[in-house]
Amino acid sequence: MKLGNKLKSVMLGALLFLGANAFAQKIEGTNSEAINSYNQGFRLGFGVNGGITTGDYFNWSLGGDVRLQYDLTKKTSLTLTTGFTNLFAEDGIKDLGFIPAKAGFKAFVWEDQFYVLGEVGAGFAVTNGYDETTFLWAPGIGYATDIIDISVRYEGMNDFHTDQIALRLAYAFKL
Repeated sequence: MKLGNKLKSVMLGALLFLGANAFAQKIEGTNSEAINSYNQGFRLGFGVNGGITTGDYFNWSLGGDVRLQYDLTKKTSLTLTTGFTNLFAEDGIKDLGFIPAKAGFKAFVWEDQFYVLGEVGAGFAVTNGYDETTFLWAPGIGYATDIIDISVRYEGMNDFHTDQIALRLAYAFKL
């Protein structure tokens, strides 16, 4: 099994394990009224992300994104993410810029600040004559406060012949 496939399996297993633990936690000292009265709402985040790639053609990545988040409960959210990411190539190969369009699920697993996130979607190549569209899948872990969101994710990009491990720093606020 290639190193990339092992890494994908480990990341997916960790995401599933941590996500299952988030839903298995017993809420003590609360009543159903308090849980049902949680103020659901939207959040918007603007992020900068950069990382390293795992393929043979590209060395590193840099991008920006916008993430819309809808809080289902205090511990769970749905996400929509888009933006622009550039994969910087080795000599003799053109850089590849793409627009991701991903939907995801975020679950806070520890102290309402540490979370796991899983996203799936598509990446649309838009620069240097590339015309591919690839399936994207991105498990990640992160830390969020009312305004700051810091996360690390693995992003699989099948048809771009590379994957990336990226750090995201974002400013977020309630709408």
